[in-house]
Amino acid sequence: MTERSRTKAEVWIVLGLSLGQSAVYAVLSLIVKLTDGGLKSSTATLNASRAEQQWLDLTLQVLSIGFGLVPVALALWLLAGRSIGLDPRSPGRDTLIGAGLAALIGLPGLGVYFAGRALGVTAEIVTAPDTVYWWTALILVAAALQNGLLEEVVVVGYLQTRLRDLGWNVGTVIVTSALLRGSYHLYQGVGQAFGNVVMGLVFGWWFHKTGRVMPLVVAHTLLDVVAFVGYLALADQVAWL
Repeated sequence: MTERSRTKAEVWIVLGLSLGQSAVYAVLSLIVKLTDGGLKSSTATLNASRAEQQWLDLTLQVLSIGFGLVPVALALWLLAGRSIGLDPRSPGRDTLIGAGLAALIGLPGLGVYFAGRALGVTAEIVTAPDTVYWWTALILVAAALQNGLLEEVVVVGYLQTRLRDLGWNVGTVIVTSALLRGSYHLYQGVGQAFGNVVMGLVFGWWFHKTGRVMPLVVAHTLLDVVAFVGYLALADQVAWL
């Protein structure tokens, strides 16, 4: 097997174990929603409770987050010796840039969500479980960090590096990464998938220009923390959430 063939196989394996698999299930979920009353009447639940018993729910939540990071470890192992900028050498700068990117994506993202709901192309997104315990907010923050690491390391840092290794041009690499990001969000509806494609284009361009994925992890984590914990705190008080 040639080096090129090995690289192609490696990419398919990593994606098949992680977000490529999620994309397949997301497409099927979208089909089900479209054939079962449409997206306007559908709900996409994130971070749902996993058991009625508190101790078991917490255990399953922690295990899910932990195992969700395994593809991140695999991608970093396969890229050993190649830097994707996942390091703490500039924590202040990475945090500031990440916060800026989060604001750039998050504020228009709210508009995309509500527009999608009004147009009937986005499902209602529930980002916190119905049953709340003292540890729920902590688990939601941990889940946000896991999402940030998984998506930005695998879909941006790893995938863009490997596609460049295969000789793909920059534009095709960034667009492919962005389309993959959109595809595994299809379970939330077409509107959210479109919004995530735009986010993928911005993040992909940033990584191409800087070679640093850490600010993207920070931005993604902040976006999810606000969405998850904010919903938990405000859903009962604010009807439109």
